[in-house]
Amino acid sequence: MDVAIIDYGLGNVASLQKIINYLGRTSEITNDAEIIRKAKFIFLPGVGSFGEGMKNLKKFNLIDVLNEEVLINKMPFFGICLGMQLLARKGFESGENDGLGWIEGEVVKIEHEGLYVPHLGWNNLKNCKSIFESFEDKDFYFIHSYHLVLDNINDLCATVDYGKELTAAIKVENIFATQFHPEKSQTEGLELLESFFKYYD
Repeated sequence: MDVAIIDYGLGNVASLQKIINYLGRTSEITNDAEIIRKAKFIFLPGVGSFGEGMKNLKKFNLIDVLNEEVLINKMPFFGICLGMQLLARKGFESGENDGLGWIEGEVVKIEHEGLYVPHLGWNNLKNCKSIFESFEDKDFYFIHSYHLVLDNINDLCATVDYGKELTAAIKVENIFATQFHPEKSQTEGLELLESFFKYYD
């Protein structure tokens, strides 16, 4: 089994699994630690609030196995939307909550006068690096009211312009994550996920 898609009650897991399987990778939607340890890749999708996300990761006893496999064993990891935000040190949605702390930064509400929140729909990537480099100016699908403010600019792999430059993608060692939804981004999303897998093949 190639991919463990983490099921903590908040992810768009079925559509993500469909795309991953379409790319020829075997996958399982799971919150079982033993199944996660046997995978080659971990995906953490997510739709919902930061506070609820951390609550559910604790509820399903997922934090220890994720820390072990991603931080210690360096299993390739891909976080999507809330799955990226939860990597931060702290988030301020549904109150102030500690995150996983894998990334130095905080998740705060999008605030810009005259702009509709959430940031919803198609928008193009800027300042792309690493596996995102070939996706400069390509459109991806976003839906979020909060955004990740990074402490270390070197963790940033792509931005999106929504009143100001917001974090669209990050990479730290074996950890990749996007604020946008590759599984909802049609051809560009497929190509991005394939780029991620090929990076480690």
